[in-house]
Order: sequence, then C-alpha cells, then structure tokens
Amino acid sequence: MTDWVATVNKLRGDSDVAFPERLAKAHIDFEKIHPYLDGNGRSSRLLLNLLLVRLGYPPAIVFKNQRTKYLKAMRTADKGDYGPLGGVIARPVTNNLYKFIVPAVNGPARLVPLASLVHEKAGLTATALRAAAERGRLRAQQSENGKWQSSKRWVADYQKSKQKRPTKAATPD
Repeated sequence: MTDWVATVNKLRGDSDVAFPERLAKAHIDFEKIHPYLDGNGRSSRLLLNLLLVRLGYPPAIVFKNQRTKYLKAMRTADKGDYGPLGGVIARPVTNNLYKFIVPAVNGPARLVPLASLVHEKAGLTATALRAAAERGRLRAQQSENGKWQSSKRWVADYQKSKQKRPTKAATPD
C-alpha cells in the first residue's frame, strides 16, 4: 500500500511516461492490492476518478458498452503495457473536457467544437448540430482542420429559431 501511495503522489511530477499511462499504472496497481474479490472494478474506478478530480481533471466514466475494451486493456496492463488502459482512461476525460469544461470556461460567445455543445435531452446531438451548421441554420464556422465550431449563444439562437418555425398548415380538401 505504501508503494501505491508513493506512485499516486508522483502523478503530478514530471516523467518520461505519459500522464494517462501513469494513471493506468496507479489504477492497475490498486486492483492488485485491493482486498475484496467483488467490487474491485467499481472501487478502483471510483478511486481513479477521485484522483483525477483532485488533480484538476474531469472524471473518466467507463460506460457499460466499453466494458470489453476496458477489461482487455486491464489484462494488457497486468502484463506491464499501460498504453491501452491509458487510452481507455484518457478518452472519457477528454470527452468530458469538451462536453463540460470547455463551454463553461469559454463563456456563451466563444467558439468551441460542436461536440462540446451537444445536449441530447434538448435533441441537440452532434449529428444534428453538424447538419444544421452545414445547412446554414446554425451559425457556425469551420476551423482550419474542417471541424465545425459554434458558441452557446449561437446554439441558443438556433434552438429559438427552431421553436418559431411555422408548422405546415393542413390543406383544405
């Protein structure tokens, strides 16, 4: 346990090893010393997210549909190759950065990738926003790499315009 705590305390420091791989090592090392047979994964992922949040990162949520990939990466990490598990951890952290933090930091007028403006409950999927941008219904700009960017304000304007659109009137027979 003392070795694991020392590893965790070194996460912030400089290293030749990429940060996601260092997180993966801490994650897999905890799995090895965790005393319970049932609940290892849940406890370990909870601890991983606690570490991430304390280090100033958003949590890495591994969804059920990613379970097979996660378990395969765990087996690979057990053999000393932490890269795949680092990738499994890094992807949701990056997604959460785009989804929650980038729009909050940038404010309502700053341009951000469309993926960070997705709001599924309001029917704003990445595909719907991209289609609206391509059709000129959503005010957006394409970046140098071809990705669409918009702002919270422009998306709010787009939502209002969708609500104001007239419905097709029934034609008399």
